[in-house]
Amino acid sequence: MATNIKPPGRTIRSAEGYIAFIPDPLPPSLDWTPELVAALSEADHLLGRLAGAGGRLPNPHLLIRPFIRREAVLSSHIEGTQATLGELLASEAGAAVERSPDDLREVANYVVALEYGVGRLRKLPLSLRLTREIHKRLMKDVRGNTATPGEFRRSQNWIGPPGSTPATASYIPPPPLEMMECLGAWETFLHDRSLPPLVQIALAHSQFEAIHPFLDGNGRVGRLLITLFLVARDLLPSPLLYLSAFFDATRRDYYDRLNGVTREGAWGDWLVYFLSGVARQSEDAVGRSERMMGLLEDWRKEAAGGPSKVPLHVLDFLASNPYITVKGATEKLGVAFTTAQRAIERLEKQKVLTQVGEGRRDRVYCAQALLKILEEPAKLTP
Repeated sequence: MATNIKPPGRTIRSAEGYIAFIPDPLPPSLDWTPELVAALSEADHLLGRLAGAGGRLPNPHLLIRPFIRREAVLSSHIEGTQATLGELLASEAGAAVERSPDDLREVANYVVALEYGVGRLRKLPLSLRLTREIHKRLMKDVRGNTATPGEFRRSQNWIGPPGSTPATASYIPPPPLEMMECLGAWETFLHDRSLPPLVQIALAHSQFEAIHPFLDGNGRVGRLLITLFLVARDLLPSPLLYLSAFFDATRRDYYDRLNGVTREGAWGDWLVYFLSGVARQSEDAVGRSERMMGLLEDWRKEAAGGPSKVPLHVLDFLASNPYITVKGATEKLGVAFTTAQRAIERLEKQKVLTQVGEGRRDRVYCAQALLKILEEPAKLTP
C-alpha cells in the first residue's frame, strides 16, 4: 500500500530535549489504490445495509441502549478497565455486582458521554466545544486527579508503557501551544465535505489520537467521536455502529496502523484497516439486531396468549436490558408488585428469564439468550 506523498508532519525539540510530533493539517494526499477503493465500496454498502435495518426496527430506541453499553465496555476495555457488559447491565438493573465501583463508574461515564453527545448534536455541530463537553462527562469522578475533565491539556503528555518518561516514550504529541493550532485545523477539517464521509472520519480519528489533546481519555473520546460523526452526517438513523469491538479484537493492528501514520504517513494502510472495521461491524450489528428482534418476537407470540399484557411490556424492557427485577418492573410499568411478579414468573416458566444469584429477596432475573447475543465476540472476517 502506498503511503502519503508528503511527510505526515514535522518534529520539534523541546527545551527539555524530547522530540514531539506536529501532524500536518488534514487532508493528506491519498493514493487511491484498488485496495482502498474496494474497501471503501464495501464499507459504504454494508453501512447502508445497517442504516436500512436500523430504520426498520420497531423500537430502535430500546435496542440501541444495550448496543451503547456494549460499546462503552469494549472501548473502556481497550484502556484497561475490566468491567463486563453483563456486570454493567446487571448493575443498572439494580443487582449487586462484585466489580470495582471505579471500573463500573468509568464504563457508565462512557454511556453518559455518548448519550449526551447524540442529544447535543441537535443543537451543536461536532466541534472542539462538543469534544470538551463529552470529555467532561467521560472523566467525571474517575480515579486519580489528573484528568482535568472538559479541559484541553496545558502540559506535555506522552505515550508509552507504565513508568515511561518523555525520554523513553514511544510517542510524544504536540506541546500545548502547537496542540491548539493542530486542534483548530482538525475542527476545520470536521466540516470539510470534499472527501467520502467514512474516509473523512477515519482521517479525523487518526489525527485526534496523534494530537492527544487531553491528559487522559483521548482514546475513548476519539472512539466516541466516530459514532457521533456518523449520526451527525445522517449516515445512520440512530447510533448502531461502534468500532471499539473491532479495535479491541485487533488491538495490535489498531496501534500499529495509527503509528504507521505518524511515523511513515501510511494513510492507505490505516484507511483500509479502518474501513474493514466499518464493514465488519456493520455486518455484526445487523446480525445481532436481527437475531435479538427475532428472539423477542418469538417470545411475544408465546406470551400473547396469556390473560395479561404485562409480560409483553416486560419483554419490551428486556430489549433494552436483559436483566430485570420485580421492583424494577413495578416502577417502570407502574403496576402493583404482585402483578409484576406474576409477569416475571410467567416469563420464567416460558424459559425467557432465569433467576441469577441465590437471593430470596430483590431477586434478579436475566434473559440469558439475549445477553449471549450481546456478549458474543466480534466477527472479524466476512
